[in-house]
Amino acid sequence: MPKRSNCAGIVLMLALSVPVTVLALPRADAVPGGVAVIPIDDAETPRPSAYYQGRQVMVVAESGRWHAVVGLGLETKPGSQELAIERGEKREALRFQVSDKSYETQYITLKNKRHVNPDPLDLERIRGESSRSREAFATWRDQDEVATRFLLPVEGVVTGTFGKRRFFNNQPRRPHSGLDLAAAKGTPIRAPASGRVVETGDYFFNGNVVFIDHGLGLVTMFCHMDSIDVKPGDVVDAGQVVGTVGATGRVTGPHLHWSVSLNDERVDPLLFLPGDTVASLDGLK
Repeated sequence: MPKRSNCAGIVLMLALSVPVTVLALPRADAVPGGVAVIPIDDAETPRPSAYYQGRQVMVVAESGRWHAVVGLGLETKPGSQELAIERGEKREALRFQVSDKSYETQYITLKNKRHVNPDPLDLERIRGESSRSREAFATWRDQDEVATRFLLPVEGVVTGTFGKRRFFNNQPRRPHSGLDLAAAKGTPIRAPASGRVVETGDYFFNGNVVFIDHGLGLVTMFCHMDSIDVKPGDVVDAGQVVGTVGATGRVTGPHLHWSVSLNDERVDPLLFLPGDTVASLDGLK
């Protein structure tokens, strides 16, 4: 049986008979860094459980059917992929296809050389922060209502899109795992949907950071904040201010780096925004 990613003390409900209420599904785009939406069963039946690469994935009801909503990491190989379905003691494998996608390249020059090549003390700090980030992204919480169509957390100009291959001072680094929105220092940052704060802190690369768990493996992260107005354990509503835009951590100017994680895979935040919101974004190419 596939392993599960859980938060301590959370009891998994494997067969809910009441359909989950979803406030519009994210836009399906089965590519590396995208989201696959896979129909499973009639929603009149108990909710099945689904697993992808050993991790439990979101299963929600839409248009009278249960759907698996699967986050696909940027390293996902194009081609046939397998989703494991559990209905009580019964197990089934469903296949789905992932298409290829290429992303742009971005070159960034940083004056602080430690933000490119950290020293040993920095690396020790980074390892601890990476462990906290992994735990926050791996959060799983069952709930009946999940909002998968988000509010834009800050009004700003898009200065960095998801998935870009990045070079810092001509040295290759990991692809960009979120959406960058430039705004003046002190601009309010709002929760894109209701949820529970699971982690905050001052990180070496990410600066002041907040993680919000929205349920069923959906987690958002906000980085480079000037101020943080929430603490772990706080329950927030959609649109509630969680902090302000800043220029902390590895940055070249004030902006919000916003990441969306689904089943512990970072995916394109634009897929969770309404179409009219995406069309209105200034700087989006």
